[in-house]
Amino acid sequence: MIEDPTATLTRLRSSIDNIDAALVYLLAERFKATKQVGHLKAEHGMPASDPAREEQQVARLRSLAEQADLDPAFAEKWFNFVVAEVIRHHTEAADSR
Repeated sequence: MIEDPTATLTRLRSSIDNIDAALVYLLAERFKATKQVGHLKAEHGMPASDPAREEQQVARLRSLAEQADLDPAFAEKWFNFVVAEVIRHHTEAADSR
């Protein structure tokens, strides 16, 4: 039996909604960890950004993206967006000391 297109759309959108929810919670967990890193860096006078680490992560994430059949350029853009926010948080943590 062929599924009704409207039912298929509803099912697919429900799956997308679940994935979006999981992504939000995963990002929240990531930012909890990076917040701790920011406080540690501020406490010890370490710079907010770590270009060498970021470069390693970009290479790692691009490789993971290729394995997952995701556009590596998109994965890098996403990572750069997240890292910019993390650095902003780290800079705020350092400025508040």
